[in-house]
Amino acid sequence: MISVYGLFIAKKTNVKGLKSTLQTATVVLDKNDVKAGALYSQKGTWVALKDISPNVQNAVLSTEDRNFYHEYGFSVSGIARAFVSNLKNKILRRNYISGGGSTLTQQLVKNAFLSQEQTLSRKLKEIYIAVQVENDYSKDEILTMYLNNAYFGNGVWGVEDASEKYFGIHASQLTVPQAATLAGMLTNPASFNPLDNPDASTKRRNLVIRLMAENKKIDEAQVSTYQNTPMNTYDNYETDSGYRYPFYFDAVISEAIHRYGLSEKDIMNKGYKIYTALDQNYQQQLQQKFADSSLFPSSQGNNIKAQGASVAIDPKTGGVAALVGGRSGTHVFRGYNRATQLVRSPGSTIKPLAVYAPALQAGYHYDSEVPDELKAYGKNKYRPHNWNDIYEGQIPMYRALADSKNTSAVWLLNKIGVSRGYKSVEKFGIKLSASDENLSLALGGLQKGVSPYEMAHAYTAFANGGKMYDDHLIRKIVDSQGNIIVDNTKVDSRRVISEKTANEMTSMMIDVYKDGTGQSAKPAGYTIAGKTGSTESLTAANSSNENDHWYIGYTPDIVLATWIGFDSTQYSLSDEGTRGGASLFKNEMEGILPYTSGNTFKVKAASTLVETQNMDSSSVWGTFQKAGENLNDSFTQNASDIGEKISNFLNNGKNMLENFLRN
Repeated sequence: MISVYGLFIAKKTNVKGLKSTLQTATVVLDKNDVKAGALYSQKGTWVALKDISPNVQNAVLSTEDRNFYHEYGFSVSGIARAFVSNLKNKILRRNYISGGGSTLTQQLVKNAFLSQEQTLSRKLKEIYIAVQVENDYSKDEILTMYLNNAYFGNGVWGVEDASEKYFGIHASQLTVPQAATLAGMLTNPASFNPLDNPDASTKRRNLVIRLMAENKKIDEAQVSTYQNTPMNTYDNYETDSGYRYPFYFDAVISEAIHRYGLSEKDIMNKGYKIYTALDQNYQQQLQQKFADSSLFPSSQGNNIKAQGASVAIDPKTGGVAALVGGRSGTHVFRGYNRATQLVRSPGSTIKPLAVYAPALQAGYHYDSEVPDELKAYGKNKYRPHNWNDIYEGQIPMYRALADSKNTSAVWLLNKIGVSRGYKSVEKFGIKLSASDENLSLALGGLQKGVSPYEMAHAYTAFANGGKMYDDHLIRKIVDSQGNIIVDNTKVDSRRVISEKTANEMTSMMIDVYKDGTGQSAKPAGYTIAGKTGSTESLTAANSSNENDHWYIGYTPDIVLATWIGFDSTQYSLSDEGTRGGASLFKNEMEGILPYTSGNTFKVKAASTLVETQNMDSSSVWGTFQKAGENLNDSFTQNASDIGEKISNFLNNGKNMLENFLRN
């Protein structure tokens, strides 16, 4: 049974792909299939065996596996020692096996395929897979893989990078003492590396030199000379991690794990090609803006810095084109990514989703009159206030949205029904709680909150004529042997709102950045639509202080959602002016838009449409008025002509009568 189980494990393991996996780093490609960076945690510079000094090969084999070229993946004597040690551990009720006894091939298998747990079952897997490796690869290939995959401490993998790190030379140039030093590190890199522990490293090196002599790889007469060689080190190691877009790459890894079931270890080390929706121009622009401290609010308290996050999505594909989850210099590998993990109230940016889009679908129009007045609702006397405490009575709906009138939004949601607004938000892809089904939904009063990623995706429906594509970063993943293991090239879409509603919403939201609450964040020379939002602090000393600022804007080519605030809600954004987010968003848009296709909206701002209608109405009335005047003039002139003819007729008659009487 054990034999059958072992064979099953060995056959199930992708041994044939081992070399390509170890040799190749996982790379991330952008939307144009151009390399954008690399992901790896256990990879160094790969070199062929001919480019590795024979001194290294002799030192490693003398230390780790003298019978390497004469065994077949495992050592019988090594297994016997392991069996005795394991039996002893069982008697002493220790649930692990003692180290030692592993061949070089087994060590390679353990590092490449298995965990580091010390159990009998893991040891059996190791042996059977090692045999399979020996079936598929030559001894030289196995030794090459081992030396390139070995860990040498200080974050260095592979003998080439270790040579540069500790001696400043290539692996092909290593002397016997240097090679012995590296070989001696393999059992415990932290304790035996010459930079951190030169004395221990020297003692270990000298032991390896002695073992090389015993294994007849060097002459006995050379031992003393080599052992007395000074331990001179030189660090010439330079590395480019390839992690050029850290928050974006973090999000790619998370999507691969949570959506496609891959492990972080496999993603980082198996030499995948990950094809994404990344636009490197957009991403570079966002990262440049996030590195500019002048675009962020002033630090508070004990130098507590404001934070931010931005997500850009292509509305025509649903692909995430750029993503930044925090200020420059604050990234931690797979740490807190505010672009995807932030949970904050969206404030007024939810109004288009919860109120105005469903209102249009319910029969309202962009110029429908709505009240802007203080009013209490329901048994709880819910009484929304406007952010500036200005109330104008009756105003057109597009103006209520552009000026972010809270009173009008709540009144309108109450009119169309909270349930309709709730369902509309969920249709845009925002998950709500049952407790969110109340009038405060109109102002972003959510139990949980949203992320910039969710809001950017929701707004793609407006930018794409009411049609929303599934959000994604990954288009495809191909393994090191060319097999497609993830195929997301055909993205599903669904209609969220009608094209007419989407166009009318865009018309209304152009006014937000034209002359509404987003006017200071409008990118120069471009027409965008969207919505701004803010939230009031519930923990700061002054409850009117603002915690979060949101800016969401779009063109037919791109949707950008930006959040700015502090990680702690005790700090306020009040009195920050354009540094409260407007400048950041404006600069982001001005950086991104030149790289888009430059498509413009088919509709005009609602205010422009109203002005045009008023002008047309005036023109029509003027035409009627002129026609009336012409008709009056004509009538007057005709009347005058008739009077003149009658007068002439009477005068002629009078003259004829006088002549008759005279005769």
